[in-house]
This record gives sequence, structure tokens and C-alpha cells, in this order.
Amino acid sequence: MPTWNTDDLAAIDGVDEIHVAAHQDDGTLAASRTIWSVVVDGVLYVRSVRGVSGAWYQDVRRTGTGRLDAGDVQADVTFGRDDEHDPAIDAAYHAKYGDGPHVLAITNPEATATTLRVEPA
Repeated sequence: MPTWNTDDLAAIDGVDEIHVAAHQDDGTLAASRTIWSVVVDGVLYVRSVRGVSGAWYQDVRRTGTGRLDAGDVQADVTFGRDDEHDPAIDAAYHAKYGDGPHVLAITNPEATATTLRVEPA
């Protein structure tokens, strides 16, 4: 399984927002969505602030693949469910983005249920 090189992972972690687009069933990309990401123990994670009803989340769960754009880093990626690190991911969201209402939304149970590990394809 491919992993991020440290430079790319640091670059992704250094931007506030990333853009993800799911591959569709016909191989094209769905519309890109702007989301937040965090890195915990060398792994990139994302969540849907709208929980399982988030359109981008539904798309990437269906196909498991897509495209990430984070400043200088563009990559085809895979998305996989990961619920084993949620407390550390919550802490990383608070550390990176603060304690405002948007962070409370991305760390609530509905969003936490959508935690995805993102790896280069």
C-alpha cells in the first residue's frame, strides 16, 4: 500500500483546506469539494461535516477512490473507513483549527462516524 512521502504530507497538513473529488462509476471525477484534513501519526484523515449525508462523502464511499488537491500536492487517492483513532483525530482538528463552532461540527458524533483515511493510490 503506497504511503505519503514526508514532504507531501507536511504540505497537505500545512494548508487549511484541501479539495477532494471522487471518481465516478464511469471513471470521471465528480465535482471537487473543499474540506478540512488533519494528520495523525503520519496518516491523513478527513471527515464530512454533514455526516453521512455529505455528497462528497457518499461519492467516495461508493467508489473508494478520487483526487486530492492541496496546494502544491495533487494526487490520486484511496479513501478507507478508519474509526480506531477518533480521539486523536478530534484533538488534531482542535489543534489545527481551534475550538470554534465549525470544529465542534467536525468533531461531533455524526461527523466522527465519517472518518476516512486518505492514502495515495
